Amino acid sequence: MKAAETCILTVNAGSSSIRFAAYDPGAPPRPLFRGKIDRIGLVGTRLTAFDGAGKALGSVRFDAHDHDAAAGNFLRWLGKQPAAPDVIGIGHRVVHGMRHSSPERVTSRLLTELRGLIPFAPDHLPAEIALIKAFRHHFPSVPQVACFDTAFHRTLPALARLLPIPRRYARDGVERYGFHGLSFEFLLGELRRLGDPAALRGRVILAHLGNGASLAAVLNGRSVDTSMGFTPASGLVMSTRTGDLDPGVLSYLGRQGGLTEARLATMVNHESGLLGVSGTSPDMRDLLARASRDPRAAEAVGLFCYQAKKWIGSFAAVLGGVDTLVFAGGIGENAAPVRRQICAGLGFLGIRIDGARNSRGAKVISSRGSRVTVRVIRTDEESVIASSIVDVLRLRPGGRTTL
Repeated sequence: MKAAETCILTVNAGSSSIRFAAYDPGAPPRPLFRGKIDRIGLVGTRLTAFDGAGKALGSVRFDAHDHDAAAGNFLRWLGKQPAAPDVIGIGHRVVHGMRHSSPERVTSRLLTELRGLIPFAPDHLPAEIALIKAFRHHFPSVPQVACFDTAFHRTLPALARLLPIPRRYARDGVERYGFHGLSFEFLLGELRRLGDPAALRGRVILAHLGNGASLAAVLNGRSVDTSMGFTPASGLVMSTRTGDLDPGVLSYLGRQGGLTEARLATMVNHESGLLGVSGTSPDMRDLLARASRDPRAAEAVGLFCYQAKKWIGSFAAVLGGVDTLVFAGGIGENAAPVRRQICAGLGFLGIRIDGARNSRGAKVISSRGSRVTVRVIRTDEESVIASSIVDVLRLRPGGRTTL
């Protein structure tokens, strides 16, 4: 890897992982290297990285009981890389931004605001705030940018944001927000780049299907509905999250099962979904491999596909039809059987996929007779963060800023 004159860093924290990347701050930013730290909080935490051409830069194992410890190990690794001394901007995916509708430079005031939002996203925000502080300590003079996962959905109509509970709670910010906004922003940008007319003037359903999964209904380039709501635990069934759940189930488990609020939260977010239904694994790859001999694995896969199909149908109703359907995320990009099962029976909406194209993971998997264009697009949240850094900090070639 050659040393860059300057670089910007992107940091994307998950519940047990951190994805990172370095970019040359051009227009558009050019990736220099990227990688991931996974199994944070578990035995065998590992950092793997690749250069801009996809060549492995190595793999490092270490102990990291939380994101703060993982960040320390990452920064030590980063210090050995040629681009490390030239960092001029750092961007973070921040899962919840309440009513923020665009990326913002991190200030003490914004950090205070984010701490106040922890009750809205207790599984995500503490780690994200800790990472911002860790990078501020290591790079005290380097500006940081917060990129909010909820911002994409600030265009939701009032009825799509409204929750059917007493109005007084709306004053405290209890409404539907939606998430996966950075992924959806990238996918919509890719549709524009590909010349898909529906990206600007049409009806698009975006399906980000991964460990966390959600769909968005986009009309004329604006999000008008999404499957996740007040928290990332809602909507479609996920790897370990329930998705939408009758609130009476939680009341019942609290009363009859003696589960505390904390225990219920753990069950909803970490013990349910594909893991809970299958009883064996939260990983779609494992379940697909076992489905032929394990009825519970087959049922978990079937439930996921059934619910995704229902969301597509409901969003078609919201949009008045569909012009383009996009699959993305680890499952959406790689699991051909899941795409096939989701799309089966949706011919009445004009969705027909070509079996051979789907099996080989073609970029367009719809058949010639399909009224709806069905695409598979590899999402890239880090590139959205990188572009946001350049825009917010007004970076110019050579790493200079106009601020």
